[in-house]
Amino acid sequence: MSTLAEQMTVVRQGAVDLLPEGELERKLVRAEQEKRRLRVKLGADPSAPDLHIGHVVVLRKLAQFQELGHQVIFLIGDFTGQIGDPTDRSETRKALTKEQVAANAETYREQIFKILDPDKTTVRLNSEWMEKMNGAEMVRLCAQFTVARMLERDDFERRMAAGRAIGIHEFLYPLVQGYDSVALQADVEVGGTDQRFNLLVGREIQKAYGQEAQAVLTMPLLEGTDGHKKMSKSLGNAIGIADPPEESFGKLMSISDTLMVRYAELVSRGLPDLGKRVAGGEIHPMEAKKALAEDIVGQFHGGTAAAAARRHFEQRFQERTAYEPDEIELVGDADGGLPLFAVLAAVGFAKSNSEARRLAGQRAVKIDGEAVEDPLHRLATGGEYLVAVGRRRLAKVRILESSC
Repeated sequence: MSTLAEQMTVVRQGAVDLLPEGELERKLVRAEQEKRRLRVKLGADPSAPDLHIGHVVVLRKLAQFQELGHQVIFLIGDFTGQIGDPTDRSETRKALTKEQVAANAETYREQIFKILDPDKTTVRLNSEWMEKMNGAEMVRLCAQFTVARMLERDDFERRMAAGRAIGIHEFLYPLVQGYDSVALQADVEVGGTDQRFNLLVGREIQKAYGQEAQAVLTMPLLEGTDGHKKMSKSLGNAIGIADPPEESFGKLMSISDTLMVRYAELVSRGLPDLGKRVAGGEIHPMEAKKALAEDIVGQFHGGTAAAAARRHFEQRFQERTAYEPDEIELVGDADGGLPLFAVLAAVGFAKSNSEARRLAGQRAVKIDGEAVEDPLHRLATGGEYLVAVGRRRLAKVRILESSC
């Protein structure tokens, strides 16, 4: 069993906030005396189909709590996802339908266990209790917080100052997130620094419902591949956990040297000192970046796939003076030509037709240099097209006439 000091060293590693001061230490001491594990909560709204490596920062912290012997609760906000958290946005965020949330939630279940121990993880949905809450109970929840306090939240304050609309339903988001901690009897809640206000609201809601308030731990936000904005699928600067190995490797090789150091510190498994080694001349920045890319890709796809992605990169982008796209011939269907989603799946740019449809919808696909969003867009028989997904996957596709 680790000592209290050893546990706190692990918990504080990489963290930004641990609030209030001394609270977690007291909880750890009491849990040891009571021979029980702390309940450590992380909530994630399934607002996009896949998790990205920015989520790894907080998931890795949960994994550390598991290694210390504590119980992790991964809460999928299928109810709050239908409200839409406006954090870091200047206007109301579009809420998702129940069907969209359910589909995204299923991918989260699959992806979190690339990092977390399934035997020490409980997965819950906040619709389990929120859909059962009646009107009177919702009014009671709303009575636990004031409008003045709610307007202290940075994004609400900015929008008020700019005269931009704030929906009444948006005030419900931090309240429901706080009530989740009541329902789960959370001892600790972990989140990104953009969730600090919501996590602290959770403390107030727990106290209002007669529970001991949770300790709050925040982790830094990971910048996207552009090096400036927070990693986000919607901003097109994300590296998805489920992205193909070669694509992920290529994206990682495109980041700046400064961002490489940050990714090494926050996402890598065994390269936190990579920046120091580069600065000391121990390793060349290009080799360092390849080592980092192989480390990160290996976490989600395995060492063999990561090594293959590295070889692919070196062969195509270092050993060649120019990139020559693969030339692929496909046979058109009975209607003449092929829909875009079928082409993407056929050439290996997507693992399934559904993934191909999603890539098109994310404006990730270009035909002859022009973005095409419609997955049903047809490539005509007899035509020759340069099909690209992102900057790293190119194919020259020729559609042949069916012999039938």
